[in-house]
Amino acid sequence: MADGPVRILIASPLRSYTGADEVEASGKTLGALLGDLDRRFPGIRFRMIDEQDKIRRHIRFFINGEPVFDLAGGVHPSDEVCIVQALSGG
Repeated sequence: MADGPVRILIASPLRSYTGADEVEASGKTLGALLGDLDRRFPGIRFRMIDEQDKIRRHIRFFINGEPVFDLAGGVHPSDEVCIVQALSGG
C-alpha cells in the first residue's frame, strides 16, 4: 500500500470543515487518512471517531463502494473513500 493521496468524498454535514465535497488525504490505513484530514481540517476526526478510537454509530465509511468498519483497513492511492453520515430526527 502506497502513501500517496486518496480521493475522499465528504458527507454534507462535514463539509463545514473542508469547504468542499471532495478532498484528498494521505495514509496507508483509514485511520491514517483520518489523521491527515484532521491535521488539515482540525476537529473533523472527532465528528467521526469517538474517544475510544471507534467509528461513531452514525458514520459509515466505504472504500471503493465496500463498507469498512475498522480504522486499520488498508487504502491505496487509486481508492475512493466515501464518508456517509446517517440522518436522524423525529
